[in-house]
Amino acid sequence: MTVRQDVHSAGIPVLCQSCEARHRGVCGALDANQLVGLSKTSSRHQIEPGIELIGDAERVDSYSNVLSGVVKLTKSLSDGRQQIVGLQFAPDFLGRPFKVESAINAEAATAVSLCSFPKATIERMMKESPELEHRLLKQTLNELDEARVWMVTLGRKTASEKVASFLLMIARNIDPTLDPAARSTTFDLPLTRADIADFLGLTIETVSRQLTRLRTDGVIRIENNRHVTVDSLSRLERRSGA
Repeated sequence: MTVRQDVHSAGIPVLCQSCEARHRGVCGALDANQLVGLSKTSSRHQIEPGIELIGDAERVDSYSNVLSGVVKLTKSLSDGRQQIVGLQFAPDFLGRPFKVESAINAEAATAVSLCSFPKATIERMMKESPELEHRLLKQTLNELDEARVWMVTLGRKTASEKVASFLLMIARNIDPTLDPAARSTTFDLPLTRADIADFLGLTIETVSRQLTRLRTDGVIRIENNRHVTVDSLSRLERRSGA
């Protein structure tokens, strides 16, 4: 009997075949041989919520692809205060190539699955593969664009629009398998009310009031304080001021 081989998976390591990072992340820039080489040095990790992945000013020895879950990025001040400066979702690349030390803290906001590889391996492959370097540059520029959009959210939007914008960001990014054309979705909030307030520059009470308002108006449904259902993403988008 002849076994038909999928040309799109020929030579691809088994662990990589269904990985979102290969299809939509930086590993999509690598050919089969390069993926085989990378897989020989990579390792997968399951991280519990609240575990620090890398600390501010910590030496960088490895990079990772986020396979599932949400990573919280924070910046610390000298007196110990912290500010949440971003969130990462699958299949984002965690790490900044060519930096000796990390400039931020990265922490698992939810249960997180990572595929990690040595820093030296990735930086060598970047020199060998212009397409990989291009993918990493593209992701960096996308993060810059997202940061600029978030500056508008923090600086100009009302409290109601800020909370709606946050929910919309989570709804669109937390599930990498979600169809971009989907009209509805469900998810668990990856942050506590206190963290959401920190991220949005609001008080916990204001966040709670705005969530209650969105629920009362039928824009969202909330069960067990964290499980959110959005029946109409377009309606939530309108409430975000986009």
